[in-house]
Amino acid sequence: MERRQGRREAVSHLKRSLILDAARRVFESDGLEGASLRAIAAEAGYTPAALYFHFESKEAIYAELLAASLASLQEAVSAAVAATTLPTRRLRAATLAFFDFYAQNPRDLDLGFYLFRGGMRPHGLGREHDERLNAALFATLQPIGEAAEALGADHRMSRLAIADIFAHASGLLLLAHTRRIRIFAASARELMEHHVDRLVAELEKGETYAND
Repeated sequence: MERRQGRREAVSHLKRSLILDAARRVFESDGLEGASLRAIAAEAGYTPAALYFHFESKEAIYAELLAASLASLQEAVSAAVAATTLPTRRLRAATLAFFDFYAQNPRDLDLGFYLFRGGMRPHGLGREHDERLNAALFATLQPIGEAAEALGADHRMSRLAIADIFAHASGLLLLAHTRRIRIFAASARELMEHHVDRLVAELEKGETYAND
């Protein structure tokens, strides 16, 4: 009985993986708005009814893909900060791990910013999915806030530091991703390093966001 249950679970897991792989290809081709469960089912080799057994909507599928991407991102950031206990180094390590993950995985950047044929427009997957995914994203950035507080920032300043890093990294990643960075004959990563080093120096002096 247990062996039969184990086989069923393994088959179900395999089907979910095949559906997710197919869905990612469809999202890359058609975007979230252009994709349909029918197209995803056809790509995976299943009927639309078979997809409903695993996922209630295309938004649920997209949320699953994005959640897996964010889990990989969090693993990368956690591994980077685990190598040191010094706040300055942890802040720098967390920032650059975040940046490097998306620099090395541009399709995950597309996924996270809903850039699959959708452009830079507001998107959402429904309140429940959005809240869960936003919390997961914030958790990956939390080591930055913790390091900032260890350097003397209060709670408000630490959250501003997180927003600062996220905004700066996002802008540089988009410039690198679209190759617009070449206009400035600059390295996106070097600019990111310079920004985080400047932020660390300001935090150490207690000057960051003091007048905001």
